Amino acid sequence: MVLHKFGEKLYNGLVATMTSHLKEISKSTEAAQGDSFLEELNRKWNDHNKALQMIRDILMYMDRTYIPSVHKTPVHELGLNLWRDTIIHSSKIQARLQNTLLELVQRERTGEVIDRGLMRNIVKMLMDLGSSVYQEDFEKPFLEVSAEFYSCESQKFIECCDCGDYLKKAEKRLNEEIERVTHYLDSKSEVKITNVVEKEMIANHMLRLVHMENSGLVNMLLDDKFEDMGRMYNLFRRVPDGLSTIREVMTSHLRETGKQLVSDPERLKDPVEFVQCLLDEKDKYDSIISNAFNNDKAFQNALNSSFEYFINLNARSP
Repeated sequence: MVLHKFGEKLYNGLVATMTSHLKEISKSTEAAQGDSFLEELNRKWNDHNKALQMIRDILMYMDRTYIPSVHKTPVHELGLNLWRDTIIHSSKIQARLQNTLLELVQRERTGEVIDRGLMRNIVKMLMDLGSSVYQEDFEKPFLEVSAEFYSCESQKFIECCDCGDYLKKAEKRLNEEIERVTHYLDSKSEVKITNVVEKEMIANHMLRLVHMENSGLVNMLLDDKFEDMGRMYNLFRRVPDGLSTIREVMTSHLRETGKQLVSDPERLKDPVEFVQCLLDEKDKYDSIISNAFNNDKAFQNALNSSFEYFINLNARSP
């Protein structure tokens, strides 16, 4: 047919036949109830891909000669576009599909076990239909509802948890989102969803966390809570001004402690004990910076300048 200049007739016939077939598939998918909706969609998508491969093989000559010469859409791409327009963007499927996927993520976040394999297949289908389909039909609303979810959850946690427990929960949520991307989302979504968690759970509550009464950073420093401080460092380093916030609180506390030390007349009576006290304090903070703050040079500099500050406050200091 192509050889006899019937390429256009064959191509238009292919479009009409595929469109008609996909409309029938759309109806059967719409009719699927509950959990079987995604299963039906996945099954039909797999069938469509197999059929598309066969059609492309049969019409290979048309695909290679006629289609490029008249600048029409190649067979495989045509099949994907028709699936997108007739099925995924049909009025009865588009919103339902989006809501179903978002609901499954929500259920997983609240502790339910979901079919990750099925989720991966459906999400991959959206990606195969083009990055804009994945972004508009899933990723964008996913990030919006995630921001809302973590905004509410962080508010709840900040009211009922101490600083150490809150940081554990934030770390757990961050790891869960990274794992979710690994299992069934586009890898490019990782930085976007982690940014959402970081903003809602860490950046928005940073000052309240470091200054939290009886459990904030000063309490951690006093009680040598290396694990909690290490967790705070690793979480805060992910957000703007996070590490400088920790440094400022540490520096302020150190200077205040040192000031009291060098202005205590009882301690100054025994120079040996006084020097030992300063050395012990320096060792303590060296250990904190080494074990909890990743040997961070900026923290080491802050420590050194704090010691210089309060040692210089007292002329009798060595």
